[in-house]
Amino acid sequence: MHDRTAQTALTEEIARTVERVPGVAFLSPGSAGPPRAARPGGAGGARTSGVRVSRPGGDGPWQVEVHLVVSHRERTADVARAAGRAARERMAELLPGQAAAARVRVTVTGLV
Repeated sequence: MHDRTAQTALTEEIARTVERVPGVAFLSPGSAGPPRAARPGGAGGARTSGVRVSRPGGDGPWQVEVHLVVSHRERTADVARAAGRAARERMAELLPGQAAAARVRVTVTGLV
């Protein structure tokens, strides 16, 4: 499998995983672009609405950025921590041995 294809598949898997976390209303692309719009990968990483996965230098530790909107009925910090934990656990399943050094950052962009 081509590296870009694998990175895109990883991004999509993490997005699906995070979307299932209780309290996550939906993924958000962050500060740029229309909400919930799928976007092609930019320089250095694959991006699916609200999730960007990159690997600096092609062999450095994985970096995952998650942007999400939380239901107003939930505690924001708890949902953010659960989303980060879910992303790390899914990476560990998909990339055993590589996920331990991964950096996962979750940003809550709004409440609904």
